[in-house]
Amino acid sequence: MRNSISYDARRFGVSRAVLVPTLPTAQEMEVLDRPQNEETISDDGYRRIRTDIIFGKLRPEQKLRLEALRDTYGVSVSTLREILSRLSSEGLVLAEGRRGFEVAPVSPHDLKELADLRLLLECHAMEQSFAHGDMEWEGRVVSAHHKLLATERQMSSKKGNQQLWKRYDGEFHQALISNCGSRALMDAHALVFDKYFRYLILALSYRGDTVQQQHQQLLACALKRDAARAKSVLTAHITECVDHAIAAGRLP
Repeated sequence: MRNSISYDARRFGVSRAVLVPTLPTAQEMEVLDRPQNEETISDDGYRRIRTDIIFGKLRPEQKLRLEALRDTYGVSVSTLREILSRLSSEGLVLAEGRRGFEVAPVSPHDLKELADLRLLLECHAMEQSFAHGDMEWEGRVVSAHHKLLATERQMSSKKGNQQLWKRYDGEFHQALISNCGSRALMDAHALVFDKYFRYLILALSYRGDTVQQQHQQLLACALKRDAARAKSVLTAHITECVDHAIAAGRLP
């Protein structure tokens, strides 16, 4: 309770030196809880809409009618505007002024640009992460790969869950760069990765054993601290994924 009171007191400009360990009244609790509840609703709506865009439930160029979204996601129109503006800043939604919002379109050209940007960020981050790698980092990488491999085996057997595939694929690549020393770099990579992965979902693009082998090679490179080899493997991995997604013929 002490930590919670300290946090809320700082938010309202009260010095920690004058805090008294007394329970807040019901009226005070209502005031303190209100912003947190509103933030929780907004964040939950943001995550759900974002997930539905990445996994294609909300299709590219689909108009996002506020009234329909309100009924579907149980979020107020004003909160929806904030959520869609946030997604617009990430490039997942287009804001069209008086015409409202729509899901961002897709194209082979955009996929190639995202792939190039992902390579630029991830190769640099891997080089830094490998150079500073330690036992804790190795443990994260090995654990993330273990979960990813189990998920990929399910994908190969046509029994896989796309959301788990995306989650563990992302966690593995984030684990590889997690010792790069830059939170901003990791956040930038995570956003690009999500936008890139959206294409793989839309194209129903899973390449089977080849993907597993490339991830196994990346794991081996990490344990050997072989950044040069890892960058070569990653380049082939992403380039082949892009070619496969485009060849599937499901992108405009």
